[in-house]
Amino acid sequence: MKNSRASLSSNKTAPLAGGEIKSFADVTLVVANHIKVIFLLPIVFCSITILYLQIFGEPVYVSSSKILSSSGGGHRVTQAAGIAAQFGINFPTNQSEPKWVYPEIIKSRMLAKKMLKQKYDTDEFGPQKTLLQILTYGNEQPKFSIDTLEILAVDAFLKLIDVSENVKTGIVKLSIESSEPKLAAKINRSLISQLDLHQKSYNREQTSETRKFIEERILEVERELMSAEENLKTFMDRNRRIENSPSLQLEKQRLSREVTVLTGVFTTLKQQLETTKIQEFKDSDYVTMIDPPEIPLQKSKPKKMLIVVLVGIFSAFLGLFLAFVLEFFAKSKKEEKEKIMQARLLVKRNLFEIFGR
Repeated sequence: MKNSRASLSSNKTAPLAGGEIKSFADVTLVVANHIKVIFLLPIVFCSITILYLQIFGEPVYVSSSKILSSSGGGHRVTQAAGIAAQFGINFPTNQSEPKWVYPEIIKSRMLAKKMLKQKYDTDEFGPQKTLLQILTYGNEQPKFSIDTLEILAVDAFLKLIDVSENVKTGIVKLSIESSEPKLAAKINRSLISQLDLHQKSYNREQTSETRKFIEERILEVERELMSAEENLKTFMDRNRRIENSPSLQLEKQRLSREVTVLTGVFTTLKQQLETTKIQEFKDSDYVTMIDPPEIPLQKSKPKKMLIVVLVGIFSAFLGLFLAFVLEFFAKSKKEEKEKIMQARLLVKRNLFEIFGR
């Protein structure tokens, strides 16, 4: 009786000990037992990945360029303010030579909307298609209104742009993604042109406001100068002999000094007005291209080989994990069966002991 109970207790612990992995040999045994899962899973996953990339993996080409960040057009206004300030004139420029923040301007919706009107030749959609059409409905009939299409196109276009600025050198790197290499280079070059036009328009507007301010100030100073000259003339007509009167001499010096100052201010404003008129119609480039955009020779995305390798590595580890999970459940089922058999034996023996007597 004691021997039978001892054998039963030993049978209870044996399956638990057998279910544990204690050495490298146990790991090797599990791998060998489920070698089909470990090898077939990467093959299946890699095959599906390759098939998906071939059918749905649209190639992406990236065209990059580098442009030089420059100061905005406020230096002309500030220069005029500095000259005028020497003569006591308060020049309300409301700015202090701002620096162009190229990344913010390039990623702005205002510039994106201007880009949507540009036309390009494409292999997929044909010649002279607007960027709005290329990014939204292609050669199909548009399903949304023009306002909705514009919003969708702006969001899609901004996702194609990658821009970064080197704070130390002021050099901005601009990258454009497209499904066609020539189209990527054309969009990149067109975006730089639109950026240059935007700055020219902004600077021309600022210079025009400066010119209007100077013209208004010239009229004011001219009236003041004419009044000061008239006062000096009237004083000289009324006081022809002032040699023996110190007060009259001081009054003459004061009137003469006022005329001299206003004459200097008037002359300076006239010179600045001519300079501003020249700057207003000056047509110079505000964006300096260090590296112009070129047609990419190779696609940047998707990296099929890298993706397949990563999927293969992931699926191999997944296969190993499944192998150990299957082994665990197999061991568990075996232990459960042994426990059920032991329970049956115990029931039979106990019933035999009760009724066998």
